[in-house]
Amino acid sequence: MQAQGKVIVVTGGGSGMGRQLVLQLLAKGAQVAAVDINEAALQETASLAPHPERLSTHGLNITQREAVEALPAAVLARHGAVDGLINNAGIIQPFVRVNDLDYVAIERVMNVNFYGTLYLTKAFLPHLLKRPEAHIVNISSMGGFLPVPGQSLYGASKAAVKLLTEGLYAELLGTPVRVTVVFPGAVATNITANSGVEIRRTEGQRPSLKPLPPEEAARRIIAGMEQNRFRVLVGPDARLMDFLYRLAPAWATRFIQRQMRSLLGG
Repeated sequence: MQAQGKVIVVTGGGSGMGRQLVLQLLAKGAQVAAVDINEAALQETASLAPHPERLSTHGLNITQREAVEALPAAVLARHGAVDGLINNAGIIQPFVRVNDLDYVAIERVMNVNFYGTLYLTKAFLPHLLKRPEAHIVNISSMGGFLPVPGQSLYGASKAAVKLLTEGLYAELLGTPVRVTVVFPGAVATNITANSGVEIRRTEGQRPSLKPLPPEEAARRIIAGMEQNRFRVLVGPDARLMDFLYRLAPAWATRFIQRQMRSLLGG
């Protein structure tokens, strides 16, 4: 589905990849409904918008189902239709093992990453099915197909998004709605701060791969939507680990465990 002339809802539109998705979709001629829990961040996105007359902003906690169910009416009232949904909003967990992760953190991660995606999809799908063509893009993660110690619940939530999206793809064959699942690797966003998570690194330690700029990640995501791709791997690390995990899953798991050891205290 081409972005030009379409109305597309983007969650997490206040910062990072979400902000870049909003700005680039507007530049391509789309109308955009940007959704975020942080209304101040949404206003900052709006101040950067190349075509603000085609943008609406919606402060919303995507874990609140009743609030999500009211969103389509607001979008339709402002834009007259809805053709696309990009479920981008997400958070990570504290960098601790499952044994040390409390249930508050577990439920928060699952509620935002999985249930938020599910609520938005359920809310908008009846409207998308009425359009001549439409598209759902769900952002999973490299951690959704590869186990990352210290992010096991995050990975479980993103694996749930992966399977939900692939199931939707199968269910919606023969309808006007296309479906894409996206697996970003490391992207230079403020997801750790937005998640309330602190990363402790050993002095002098640097990431093994340079994170992808959010502008480039957004460009690749939109290209995947416009090409109606089933899956999109974003970043060299995501492509590499997808290959290695398919080739030798146990070796790849041990490799990631070694990379994460310093964050988990040995």
